[in-house]
Amino acid sequence: MNLGDYKAYVSAETMMGPNSVRILAELFDKYPLQFVSGDMILDLGCGTGLTSIVIAKETGAKVFANDLWISAEENEKRFAKWGVGGQITPICEDASHLHFEKKLFRVLISIDSYHYFAGKKGFFQEKILPFMKDDGVVMIGIPGLKEKYIGRAEELLSDWLGNDAHMFKSPKQWKELIGASDRIESVKTWEMDCFDEAWDDWLGTNNKFALGDKRHFEAIIKPYTCFVGIYIKMKKAL
Repeated sequence: MNLGDYKAYVSAETMMGPNSVRILAELFDKYPLQFVSGDMILDLGCGTGLTSIVIAKETGAKVFANDLWISAEENEKRFAKWGVGGQITPICEDASHLHFEKKLFRVLISIDSYHYFAGKKGFFQEKILPFMKDDGVVMIGIPGLKEKYIGRAEELLSDWLGNDAHMFKSPKQWKELIGASDRIESVKTWEMDCFDEAWDDWLGTNNKFALGDKRHFEAIIKPYTCFVGIYIKMKKAL
């Protein structure tokens, strides 16, 4: 994946945190996707649709772009402006109450959002797994806690995140939360490599939230946090 192809879409307006395109690129490079005609992808927690346009252009698949905070109407206008309106369907639903057909998606991708709604054991099996096809894959990239600080999120991050510090978990903790199922073949979690670059892109903007993050970056964010990569492979149908 060539990051330069998407430079024009990455801005203070479209970013809602560290550069999601860089996080997505690492997932795509580590686990290349193979598609057949009719495959569909769910971009869960798509924000302003920045990841959705990359997914659409890189895969050629039909993309459903879901976000709770950004309206479907707003994203629809953006997708039309970007020339991908016919390929991406914008949706505004709570991730805990999705209304899709069972086993609809070949791939689910969630960048910088899964930690907001999925931090309870059983969430994946109850709220995500039913919509995944057999032999499908889930790829997630989210901010988290470095492995060596496991269990200390609230102690280390509360000055930055306040009551939301509990959402940051280590790769090991996320693997345990995903859990096991007779439909899951494997779960892999790791500390991603794109941390510095993704944060540099975000902190270089004049976004008011980026300016707030900048005050905590050297003392809290950089020493204690990482991006957690999660790759989940579904079993083939029997």
